[in-house]
Amino acid sequence: METTRRPTVPAAEEILGGYFPVLDHGFVALVDYMGSDADVEAAARVSYGAGTRRVSQTRGLVRYLRRHAHTTPSEMVELKFHCSMPMFVARQWIRHRTASVNELSARYSLLPLLFYKPDHEQFAYQSRLNNQGREADPAPGDLYRSAIDQWERLRNNAAHAYDWLLSEDVARELARIDLPLSTYTQWYWKIDLHNLLHFLRLRVDSHAQWEIQEYGRVMAGMLQRVAPLSYEAWVDYEVLGARLSAGELGVLRSLLRPDAESESIHADGVATKENLREAGLAPREIRELLDKLSPVERPDFTLDLSQMKSAEEMSGKMAEAVPEPTA
Repeated sequence: METTRRPTVPAAEEILGGYFPVLDHGFVALVDYMGSDADVEAAARVSYGAGTRRVSQTRGLVRYLRRHAHTTPSEMVELKFHCSMPMFVARQWIRHRTASVNELSARYSLLPLLFYKPDHEQFAYQSRLNNQGREADPAPGDLYRSAIDQWERLRNNAAHAYDWLLSEDVARELARIDLPLSTYTQWYWKIDLHNLLHFLRLRVDSHAQWEIQEYGRVMAGMLQRVAPLSYEAWVDYEVLGARLSAGELGVLRSLLRPDAESESIHADGVATKENLREAGLAPREIRELLDKLSPVERPDFTLDLSQMKSAEEMSGKMAEAVPEPTA
């Protein structure tokens, strides 16, 4: 039996190397990690030495660090993922320039001809309020079916052209150029805990594109197993917390009276739309403030272990989709 002197986390070891499906053909796997909540504490208390700490003390320090944005200790923990996603998701993902990335190269390798097809529930009209998003309700079913027909024709043509160019021994770097953004790519992605928490805060947010939210939710579940105290603090202070501008704070201060002596807060008055505008809030800022003050359910990113696949099973699925052109 292999042994290691490296600190490990049993909950993380349980999923290490396991592949969790995302969307119709994608996946995320935690392939390695270095460190845990104990390493965040050790980095923060470096002058104290190792010692023996209680979980409550570790939790208190981890929460203090996140609450006050002391991020350097979190940089001591790293996670490495193997991910497969549609190219349009990858292009959003790669904008986070805080990770080490090695992506599948279609110059050297043959791409699996797998294409993302959204379910009807995720097929919607352009949002009237958000130029980057879609409406909450799905578009009519007949429009969805017509879109699927359009996509299938385009993808079949692209796949046929890719296969034909390869069969004619055209260079792979040229054969790939007209494959659509729905084509799946994959990469290894290594990132420290501080930057992972920033990535996840943005990508599990309801304003992010739904498809990348799905990846963020799975990765958050993996983080929960590696560093549960950091995960808990992240949910409390960043996912469920909110940043307030000077104008927003001014409005709330006009409605709330803190009493330091009794350590209590008293509320009175009403802030009308006119009051909010007088405080300098633009119409969109007013809507955002109302959203911040609305009740929010605590998210549950717990992984469903029944969905976990082996590396062999996932690589077999990918291999079956790789074209085999005949010269």
